[in-house]
Amino acid sequence: MEPAFWHKRWADNQIGFHQGQVNPYLQAHWPTLGLAPGGRVLVPLCGKSLDLAWLAGQGYRVLGVELSRRAVEDFFREHGLEPEVRKQGAFELWRHGDVELWCGDFFALRAEDVGDCVGLYDRAALIALPSQMRAKYMEALSSLLPARCRGLLVTLDYDQSLLDGPPFSVGDEEVRQGLAGWYLDELEAVEMIQESPKFLQAGASSLLERVYRVSR
Repeated sequence: MEPAFWHKRWADNQIGFHQGQVNPYLQAHWPTLGLAPGGRVLVPLCGKSLDLAWLAGQGYRVLGVELSRRAVEDFFREHGLEPEVRKQGAFELWRHGDVELWCGDFFALRAEDVGDCVGLYDRAALIALPSQMRAKYMEALSSLLPARCRGLLVTLDYDQSLLDGPPFSVGDEEVRQGLAGWYLDELEAVEMIQESPKFLQAGASSLLERVYRVSR
């Protein structure tokens, strides 16, 4: 998707992808990664997710990357925080305590920016991207993140011909091909169709939400 698409979504408050509570998969499965508190966690395309604050509350240093300045502003405002703001290469870096939100294009990240990240959390980044950008994104994760990085990845799998993304359908085979250099362990595959009116109305018979534990 072009940057203008996401800027407009935030400007129009069309942010159905934003969850009003901490993601239950994150809470259930993050402890299984065995990452020591104090480690740095990369959260791509993070929006103003409550998951950022949850990770920081568990003692991690959080590096969120987000294109929309509105989303970044909203995160700190809604949490009652006064961030320090400065330039960091191609990004505008907003920081308070253990949370850093880098406002800019994820694909402008350099290996040295994330070289100390021990964790990765992707709930809504991969599924926000069309096919060619997904391939580029997964290639970037493999080239940027260091060895021994571990994390969680959440995807959706449905009949893409029935409904335009985002969120896009990302099947198990695509994930495994795109992250061929990673070890993937599927933790859950949850049928969500009865809780998803938009997909039901489009004629979808299945909407699988998959949760992977990933490690390099």
